Amino acid sequence: MPTTFKDIPRERPSTPLLDKAATPDGLRRLGETELEALADELRLELLYTVGQTGGHFGAGLGVIELTVALHYVFDTPDDRLVWDVGHQAYPHKILTGRREQMSTLRQKGGVAAFPRRSESEYDTFGVGHSSTSISAALGMAVANRLQGNDRKAIAVIGDGALTAGMAFEALNHAPEVNADMLVILNDNDMSISRNVGGLSNYLAKILSSRTYTSMREGSKKVLSRLPGAWEIARRTEEYAKGMLVPGTLFEELGWNYIGPIDGHDLPTLIATLRNMRDLKGPQFLHVVTKKGKGFAPAEVDPIEYHAITKLDPLNAPAVPKKASGPKYSGVFGQWLCDMADSDERLVGITPAMKEGSDLVAFSERFPDRYFDVAIAEQHAVTLSAGMACEGAKPVVAIYSTFLQRGYDQLIHDVAVQNLDVLFAIDRAGLVGEDGPTHAGSFDLSYLRCIPGILVMTPSDENELRKMLSTGYLFNGPAAVRYPRGTGPNAVIDSSLEPLEIGKGVVRRQGSQVAMLVFGVQLAEALIVADKINATVVDMRFVKPLDEALVREMAASHDLLVTLEENAIMGGAGAAVSEFLARENILKSVLHLGLPDSYVEHAKPAQMLAECGLDANGIEASINRRLNNA
Repeated sequence: MPTTFKDIPRERPSTPLLDKAATPDGLRRLGETELEALADELRLELLYTVGQTGGHFGAGLGVIELTVALHYVFDTPDDRLVWDVGHQAYPHKILTGRREQMSTLRQKGGVAAFPRRSESEYDTFGVGHSSTSISAALGMAVANRLQGNDRKAIAVIGDGALTAGMAFEALNHAPEVNADMLVILNDNDMSISRNVGGLSNYLAKILSSRTYTSMREGSKKVLSRLPGAWEIARRTEEYAKGMLVPGTLFEELGWNYIGPIDGHDLPTLIATLRNMRDLKGPQFLHVVTKKGKGFAPAEVDPIEYHAITKLDPLNAPAVPKKASGPKYSGVFGQWLCDMADSDERLVGITPAMKEGSDLVAFSERFPDRYFDVAIAEQHAVTLSAGMACEGAKPVVAIYSTFLQRGYDQLIHDVAVQNLDVLFAIDRAGLVGEDGPTHAGSFDLSYLRCIPGILVMTPSDENELRKMLSTGYLFNGPAAVRYPRGTGPNAVIDSSLEPLEIGKGVVRRQGSQVAMLVFGVQLAEALIVADKINATVVDMRFVKPLDEALVREMAASHDLLVTLEENAIMGGAGAAVSEFLARENILKSVLHLGLPDSYVEHAKPAQMLAECGLDANGIEASINRRLNNA
């Protein structure tokens, strides 16, 4: 069984076996008796690596043995291994030729936080969002069959990701096309079954063995000649298995279910995977693991150790922390509790983001009005629509990048019916080291084209609180988008009074250049404005746009500069230009925002500088335009 470590090593550990297994080819040259020691070395290397760089932590520790077994049994990269989400893929990266690059993990130009096709041939599918692996692996299996090759397709999905409807859509489709593929359910919360131990491991070996499979197929051929006999035998087998193992649901969908087995028992994993490797049709293996396995603090508190920041160097002098305001998510969480106190109709909904969106206090104070729907963004949105139909006042707390997954429901179920739902959209804009799959780059573009919706962009913590109240009291769908992290430490008015809808505010009066700011770039705009004597406007509302204020700025300035942490194409700045064109107002306009490309992972400040959205970049862009005018 795995060794349990209590500390994160500060120096690179000695790993003689892992040194031989820099790639799966090297791993497969090791003897089976060496693999448990290799797993301990891999776990220790993961502890060291993430301690140096920070990053996702607990999930990778939980799949050390599974990762070793998969690369040992299957012929990767020719066999296609698809990891769901990718939080757990660091051990996979270490074993697939990237060990020496792991010191660059999540850094600009370095190893990505998630599997990426462009990074390695072993990363067969790019991931970051949940519940895509089964669909992707099914597509690979079908394409392989059409092309006449026999490479395997394996999807590894967690029990949390299995709550999403997309996963069940793929589970339902695979038996329809009789795909030769393997789905591995990594059950690390024991949410499906606690039925783990010697008996279930033994049953898994029996049910996946060639002897059992050949007897089952032989019996099927004999009994199929007798009317109704095979159906009776099939159901008898199903019910017998159902009494011992929890796979009846998957069997009913058409999968050959094996498990649950101990995901930290390497000999059982390898034996079972070998037995299942060449089975035809849809195969489903249920393994039970422990998130954070092998690191004592993470085993005790897997939520706290889902991800960690890098360790400070030993004996490093203490660096005083700069004073900063509360996190924007914290401002939302406090507002939610305050508004719930004043309005018993309020309900809070989240798709598995209680901690990230700061709904912990709300869930404890108002448990009957708190709904975590798991990883099911589409359901979260339509659930809110149904609640609004009956007079409730739903607030959906959701990350910008995940609201993309519920876009049809946002339009069809909420907006078309003009339902009273407030979307509190966290992680808007560039989010840093997690890269483009997690960036909230497009929400202003995909929201402002929806008729009837109210869209707001706060410039600081106090503006966020006021806009949440404004959206909540608005009669119809409303959205407030705000970034990750802390704000400029604005003084927060504790009242629940709303803003006047559709009205921006001039924050600084200047000449020649007017900067129309949508969101938190206001601070940078004010720095630049002091240097070039520009007017700065906090636009506040993307929809409805303060057209009177835009007209006024166009009449009194030579250049309008729009500023947003959203894609320029279709964003808030585009709304300004559309208004000017519609009114036949000829004015020089400079749009600053995110480029028409995916901004790769780096520190948030580096990403903003790369996009020209820091003070230096903004000033340089304005001067270039003025000099070329």
